[in-house]
Amino acid sequence: MKAKVAVATVSGKAYYLIVNELKRANVPFISLTPHEPIPLEIKVVITTEMERSYINHENILVFRDEMDLQALVNRTLQHIEGKDSYEQIIIGVDPGEILGLAVLADGKVIRTENCFSINEALNEIENIINSLKDIRASMVAVKIGDGVSEYKERLLKALDMRLPSNIVLESVSEAGTDRYISDSKHRRGLRDIVSAIKIARRNGQVYARREK
Repeated sequence: MKAKVAVATVSGKAYYLIVNELKRANVPFISLTPHEPIPLEIKVVITTEMERSYINHENILVFRDEMDLQALVNRTLQHIEGKDSYEQIIIGVDPGEILGLAVLADGKVIRTENCFSINEALNEIENIINSLKDIRASMVAVKIGDGVSEYKERLLKALDMRLPSNIVLESVSEAGTDRYISDSKHRRGLRDIVSAIKIARRNGQVYARREK
């Protein structure tokens, strides 16, 4: 996919943090200095507060110290898609010894990763939800695969306590989610992520949330 994002900064710290988060979210980008011309295909430019005045572009996002980098990437993806809001943001979770996580915005995968414990997965899901606070969405849901019942129940109960009560929780059948996925992909951690994407795209049984 051709890059539609430019990172325009000479700050080593800012560049390192921004680029790492873009790579983590699989967002292609180009690197520029603030004084270089912006190619026409670029839809959003990320820079620092001090360098913003040197950049001429209609969509500029500013990196600040201690900011939520996931939220910055979420806003970047919105600019790329040209959307003011989403109908659905779904976090799919494939439980197991290695947990696969996938975030889909209106059906498009915007983030994937593996977690290596339930606590790590819980913290990551909570961080993802927090990073969506400035993103308008008609529904935000977390869908947990039911392949390992014990893990599923632990995740649902913990998420029910930790997440805002407007977040929908669902238990989803995992039947067939690992079809046609080779063992080599499993070794690279891709099998769990692919399953998480499939789980996110399925309808499940809504988990009864605690009272507000």
